[in-house]
This record gives sequence, C-alpha cells and structure tokens, in this order.
Amino acid sequence: MMTMATTNAPAVTILHPPIKASSISPSPPQQNVMTTNRRNLFQKALVILATTTSLGVGTPVALAQNWGTHSFIKEYYFMPDLSPEDSAARIRQTAEGLHSIRDMLESMAWRYVMFYIRVKQAYLRKDLKIAFFTLPESRQDDYIRVANELTDNIAMFDRHVRTPRVYESYLYYEKTLESIDELVALLG
Repeated sequence: MMTMATTNAPAVTILHPPIKASSISPSPPQQNVMTTNRRNLFQKALVILATTTSLGVGTPVALAQNWGTHSFIKEYYFMPDLSPEDSAARIRQTAEGLHSIRDMLESMAWRYVMFYIRVKQAYLRKDLKIAFFTLPESRQDDYIRVANELTDNIAMFDRHVRTPRVYESYLYYEKTLESIDELVALLG
C-alpha cells in the first residue's frame, strides 16, 4: 500500500502596507455626489409614495405614460384610455411614422417593418374607436368607411410583409398611406 507523503510547507504571507483610515472613506467631492444621488432617489420615492397613497391602492395612474407602457405582468401593451383629442393626435403621429418606414421597406428590413406595423395596429384599434367621438355626425359615416379601409389595408400589408412578397407589400403600403392620410384629413 502506498501512502502519499504530505509536506509541511511554511505558510506564505504577503505583507501589505498598513491601511490608513483616510484611504477607506471617499473624498469630499465623491461623498457629495453620493449624498446628492441618495437624496434625489429618496425624493423620487417620496413622490411615488405620495402619488400612490393619494390615488388609493394600485398602480398610480398619473405616473403611467400617456400613450402606453409595456406591462410585464400580462406581456401585452397597457394602453390607458386617452381623450379623443389625444387619440386623434396619436393617429396623426402614426401617419407620420408610416410615411417614415419607406426606407426600411425599400431596404427590405422585413422584421423591423413587421414589428412596427404590429405595434401601430395595436394602438390604432383603440384610437380609431376613441377618435370617432371628435367628429360631427355629418362626417362619421365617411370616417367609418375610411377607418375600415385602413384596418383592412394594414392587415393585408402585414400579411404580405410576413411572406415577404415585395410587390404586394409596396402595393398595400401605398394603400395604407392613402387611407391614413384620408383619415387624418377627416380628423382635421
């Protein structure tokens, strides 16, 4: 039977210079920055706490973004109810955004176009219903017709971008632009 021999080597100690108390604490400018950051964080926490308690139990509505935030609980976009004027403004912003994706479409960046379309479709569903109430009765029938065309054109645009069919994608992109421009003109 073989046994391993153990050696009793002396422990090696590394000598360090003595640590001074001044080297541990931060310098005065760093301490002021840290204190200021803590103070700002504390003040923000107080504002959130005050808002939450003033609104009652639950998520503070005043702190939610006006045009939607991402909800990690439901894994969907949380869209608070907007006023009809805000919905009309978001429809105008969507029209400008759809005009700006032409470069992505021409470079055939299909994933980015699909993502953009789907996010805008989610917002438009609700905005079209809410913005309807800003119109006088004489223009409501035209608005409904154009809103239905817009919904159909965006759905077909999304379908052809997913395949990807280049000609049909361009065709329904142009139809979507025409519909949304006509809708913006109706909103005034």
